[in-house]
Amino acid sequence: MTLQWTAVALFLYVEVGLLVILCLPFISAKRWRIIFQLRIWNFMARFWNKVFLTMIVILIVLFLDAVREVRKYSGRDLGTDAKLQPNMFDHLHMKLFRAQRNLYISGFAVFLWLVMKRVITLINQLASVSENTAALQTQADNANQAAKKYMDDNEQLKKALMEGKGDKATADGMELLRKEVEKLKGELKTTGDALKQSQSAADVMKKQTDGLAREYDRLLKEHQALQNLQDAGSKKDD
Repeated sequence: MTLQWTAVALFLYVEVGLLVILCLPFISAKRWRIIFQLRIWNFMARFWNKVFLTMIVILIVLFLDAVREVRKYSGRDLGTDAKLQPNMFDHLHMKLFRAQRNLYISGFAVFLWLVMKRVITLINQLASVSENTAALQTQADNANQAAKKYMDDNEQLKKALMEGKGDKATADGMELLRKEVEKLKGELKTTGDALKQSQSAADVMKKQTDGLAREYDRLLKEHQALQNLQDAGSKKDD
């Protein structure tokens, strides 16, 4: 095996080892994401696309060279030379075997290189989705806690207003009611501002529509006048 094909075979074995490590079940996608965010990987990420495309081009060139060698030795006819040189048949098959071996090595190297890039991309996407899911779960928990707190406050308000006895219970109920009213006022103010903005946008669109309608009517009148002038000129010519 020549030096270039020894290097390709070694590269193939490295790809197989890396894919086996990437597919280990006890290493989660989040852990891989942490590993990929190290400084050395951030430094190499700037050259990753160039390295990937360069290796693809090199492996494809070697693959096409192996295909050429296989076709060269597969379609060769010995003829009468085999009788003159008995070892030529064995030598030709040895060349064909080496060409086929190189073809398989380069082909699997290209395939595993693409697979490895895809696996790394999917691991990063899975880690990102997991982080987003955790964030959404936290937001949902916070929303549930807030809703539970509001429900408890409403229950206390109802109890204070309907079953309260004495000045203290009435004061507590009025305080809760005051907080609820202030909250509703804030929401009403926000809704009113949004409504005003929508009305302003609607008024602007209405003005633009009226302007377009007037411009259309003016152009229609000019077109009709030009049409009348053209018809009058045609009649004079006749």
